[in-house]
Amino acid sequence: MNGFNEYDKYDGLGLAELVRKKEVKPSELVEEAISRIERLNSQLNAVIYKMYELARKTADGDIPDGPFKGIPFLMKDLLMACSGAPLTNGSRFFRDFVPDHDSELVRRFKAAGVVVLGKTNAPEFGITPVTEPELFGPTNNPWNLGRTSGGSSGGSAAAVAARMVPLAHASDGGGSIRIPASCCGVFGLKPTRGRNPVGPDFGEGWRGLDCDHVLTRSVRDSAAMLDATAGPDVGALYYAVPPARPFLTEIGVDPGKLRIAFTSEPFLGSTVDKDCVKGLEATTKLCQDLGHEVVEAAPQIEGKAFARAFLTIVCVETRATIEEAEVLLNRKASFKDFEPSTWALGLLGRQCRAPEFSKSLNLLQLTARQIGEFFERYDVMLTPTLAMPPVVTGALQPKGSQLVAMKLLGRLNAGGLINALSGIDVLAEHVFEFTPYTPLFNVTGQPAMSVPLYWNDEGLPIGMQFVGRYGDEATLLRLAGQLEKAQPWSERVPPVCARTS
Repeated sequence: MNGFNEYDKYDGLGLAELVRKKEVKPSELVEEAISRIERLNSQLNAVIYKMYELARKTADGDIPDGPFKGIPFLMKDLLMACSGAPLTNGSRFFRDFVPDHDSELVRRFKAAGVVVLGKTNAPEFGITPVTEPELFGPTNNPWNLGRTSGGSSGGSAAAVAARMVPLAHASDGGGSIRIPASCCGVFGLKPTRGRNPVGPDFGEGWRGLDCDHVLTRSVRDSAAMLDATAGPDVGALYYAVPPARPFLTEIGVDPGKLRIAFTSEPFLGSTVDKDCVKGLEATTKLCQDLGHEVVEAAPQIEGKAFARAFLTIVCVETRATIEEAEVLLNRKASFKDFEPSTWALGLLGRQCRAPEFSKSLNLLQLTARQIGEFFERYDVMLTPTLAMPPVVTGALQPKGSQLVAMKLLGRLNAGGLINALSGIDVLAEHVFEFTPYTPLFNVTGQPAMSVPLYWNDEGLPIGMQFVGRYGDEATLLRLAGQLEKAQPWSERVPPVCARTS
């Protein structure tokens, strides 16, 4: 069957409009997407499980008449269940796990009309800010195959940037939508906590740090999909206040004169690359030219204490995931089943006492209140999304003596020794050097977006992070639409791309 050569001229909504007008068939879009995945995936390693025959059957069947009717789509291989498809979570331990149901978010994606073609690569348990799982190997950046695509939604970001699909599922527990959006030059919105459903398999992800949405090339695709998926599911612990009107209607609306605080000073970590600072300077000028009031200001937080508390939550949640997986899969886990760093985090989590976990949660929640006070004075905050351009693949992986020690201590199950060596404090000093800006807003639950507004002299994308008040995606989407119109990015095409038009 023939594809559709004009495929990459349109975003998801544009293609869906062609389907509604009967100018193109869903089956033609699916064949075009399959052709592009097959052409590029050997270079990018973005798609790790293919569902082509099911997609073809869906495309020829009765597709729900949603806003993305007939549009090819990819699911991230992390946490969200897709019936009949493996859910490995990037881990050897889950290699053979196949859910028998759809998560509520997946049901809502399908009700929006998308046709799922496969699953995208993700790091083990989504822990790292790069997509380099031992199980599947790294996902390469279409702008430079030797650089990271970011994580943990790196497979989805690479697929969208390379024009395999117009949009793909992504999730964010510490920046995992915004980080790969920045690395791959696409648009990534992390919604407000409680905006999208997480059931029925979870009450909340990482104590409320984690949320799901999509990565897109256009702002309006992100808004329209949020309209399709937002709202509580059965038994939701909490949910965000519904918007005053559909998010899609915000695109093209004048945001008015916004008071925007900006900073290049990292909340965590210690240094920021000059290219990221240049990107911030260019973006502040753009915002000023658009009529906004731009003020250099930032909330003050205790970076080291915050980093330690955040990592305590991650370690405990990692251990809990391992123990829950033992029950789910009915077998005992060992260090051989996981990557050394994942097992080490789990060992640290096992050593954490309940009072320490509670104190860490309290510290993060109090920090969120401080940030809330800061946003009483500003509509939006602007930072670079990352402290560096996309790093060389493998640069953030443990190596040398560090890796040897991690493997040895893991083999010995020496969590007590790792803890005695101040393992979490050592991690806290280094782990956020690449991502000093994003985790703060997983803690606050505020909506935040990475917008592709700058490329450095090497041709690498550098995203800019805009953060809104809790529940106020509307302001961010109005601003994003204005930025997209003033400085369009959709015509920027990476060297590794399936573009045919």
